[in-house]
Amino acid sequence: MIRTLAVTRSHEAVVGLPLEELQLEKYEWVWVDFNAPTPEESRMLDTYFHFHPLAVEDCLYILQRPKLDHYDDLQFLVLHALDPDHLEAVEVDFFLSPSLFVSFHKQTLREVDEAWERVCESVKKRHVKSNGPTYSAYTVMDKLVDQYFPSLFAIEDELAEIDSKGEQESIEELMHQVFEIRSKLLKLRRTVVPMRDLLYRVLNSQHVQKHGHHAYFSNIYDHLLKLTDMIEVDREMTADLRDSYISLNSNRMNSIMKTLTVITTVFMPLTLITGIYGMNFDVMPELHWRMGYGLVLLLMFLLSVWMVLWFSRRGWFK
Repeated sequence: MIRTLAVTRSHEAVVGLPLEELQLEKYEWVWVDFNAPTPEESRMLDTYFHFHPLAVEDCLYILQRPKLDHYDDLQFLVLHALDPDHLEAVEVDFFLSPSLFVSFHKQTLREVDEAWERVCESVKKRHVKSNGPTYSAYTVMDKLVDQYFPSLFAIEDELAEIDSKGEQESIEELMHQVFEIRSKLLKLRRTVVPMRDLLYRVLNSQHVQKHGHHAYFSNIYDHLLKLTDMIEVDREMTADLRDSYISLNSNRMNSIMKTLTVITTVFMPLTLITGIYGMNFDVMPELHWRMGYGLVLLLMFLLSVWMVLWFSRRGWFK
């Protein structure tokens, strides 16, 4: 679907004009949104707008990293929306010039729809300072970045839940949850950091400085900086939790091994005694003692008690 918003010289909005009937030179500025376009509609980037072939290729094929390219008086931007269910990046492409804004995305995005409604309302109210191609691009970009926050807040809620139920679940289960959260944070970081770098380039582009929208894009850049800091803090927290669980598990294993070692050490001399008297030699005088069995048992008992007391005095049970 292709939807259009054209603003006349007298700042009146014309919404929904078919692209074939849209004569760009008659309007002050135009926003054309390619919303989940068909292959035939996608080809209009080349056949109607005659955008640079490299930019059109970036739109139609593999997922691109966020970037900013300059083509004469046209700026081409690749941005990433965020799929909240899988935390995967969704590409959104911008073509931006002083009188034209073209947005292209292969699937319907709620953020773009909200930005469309906001810009249309602003134009209809004739807020001259709050409309135009650059402001429209800012509005879409702002909505895309705002969508990152709920996903990050959901991850932080999972972290808080793990911290609260740490004594109720096994270490193996907690470690599994921690590594899942670290994987989610990594996916989110792969989207946020390139977007942050892109906004830095946008802030220093002549187009933004020329049209006086530096403060708007600076606000988005601040949001991305905040997101980056929050992600790093959460990653450090998961690293601390992971190290704590590993240390706790190591201490538990050490305690188990200490107990088994003490038991083994106590039974070693007893096993030696039983091994000696279990040999099948004919000449073993002790085998014919009337009280031999009882004396050996008593010796084994006293030896075990002595070893346990000795280990206790040396602090092996602390």
